[in-house]
Amino acid sequence: MKGKTQVLIFLPLFLTGCQPAPKMPEASVPVTEPEAKPQTEQSAAEIQEIAVTDIAGLKIGQYENEKAGTGLTVFISEEGMPAGIDVRGGGPASRESQMLNPLMTVQEINAVVLSGGSAFGLGAADGVMKYLEEHDIGFDTGAAKVPLVVQADIYDLTVGSADVRPDAEMGYEAARRAFEEPNYRDGNYGAGCGASVGKIAGMDTAMKTGIGSYAVQIGDLQVGAVVVVNALGDIYDWKTGEQVAGLLNPEKTGLRSTMEYMKGSTEVVENKFTGNTTLAVIITNAEFDKAQLCKIAGMGHDGMARSINPVHTSADGDTIYAVSTGNVEADQDLVGALGAEVLSEAILNAVKNADSAYGYPSASSLALTGE
Repeated sequence: MKGKTQVLIFLPLFLTGCQPAPKMPEASVPVTEPEAKPQTEQSAAEIQEIAVTDIAGLKIGQYENEKAGTGLTVFISEEGMPAGIDVRGGGPASRESQMLNPLMTVQEINAVVLSGGSAFGLGAADGVMKYLEEHDIGFDTGAAKVPLVVQADIYDLTVGSADVRPDAEMGYEAARRAFEEPNYRDGNYGAGCGASVGKIAGMDTAMKTGIGSYAVQIGDLQVGAVVVVNALGDIYDWKTGEQVAGLLNPEKTGLRSTMEYMKGSTEVVENKFTGNTTLAVIITNAEFDKAQLCKIAGMGHDGMARSINPVHTSADGDTIYAVSTGNVEADQDLVGALGAEVLSEAILNAVKNADSAYGYPSASSLALTGE
């Protein structure tokens, strides 16, 4: 009707007495759980042992003076290679180590030299530089190409002749062999010629060791190590804990513990430099820069600690280099952990492949290697 207003009133259901329509049951929809992906583990068959010389991009040459009981081992990259270093021993003899500091300008080097002769042997790098310069290899400064060579030495003056040490002539020959006659071998060769261990009681109860290597491949990744075993302490199998070399008993028929010997007296020993220092190079075809390789070298010392006791003493110059020779993508921590493992195996090979020499028995001559 005209002039009247209609009002609509909405009341809650509970006031009207009406009930809501019953809720219809939902159709059950079967839920399909996603299939769990099987967990895969790296099988032993996928980890292959290779020769350290199978790692591309690196040339290795050795030269030794067997009569004098000293020598050197040279690792050369024609194109240049990023490298890192980690020094844990208290008495290193080295050359150009600061160049591998990540803060330094140079990003790649041309060679690593491991040598005998203590600080006297550092001149061997001059011969390596000469050979590389003759072959137009080095950092181009504009005026000349300067080969960038780093070096670390063991103390082997008490083994053979203290008057004969690796020099420039020997360094040149080792570099030449690396290019023309690659001759790497485990045992009493190169820098391992005068290596020995177990020297806390003097050289009379020391043992002969040498240089050793070990390498593995997983897919395209390759990781290897070369080590010169010249420790003050004893050598252990890192998997079993068995002592395999080190301080001889007074009868020289078996082993005794360097640590137990040291616990016999708390008196200060003024001069432990009877011939120490373990040196190593970890080699990988994975691509890393200098800072990453310094970390990998540091992780490599875990391998030394598993295999040598005591290690990193004030009388050792324990030094590890890590070098990258390729462009394979790989996890840095995996390579560092593998580096420690192959280093431990390389230490064992340095012991197993050494021969008795200069009056010092080897593990094989005492039947201590389990072979």
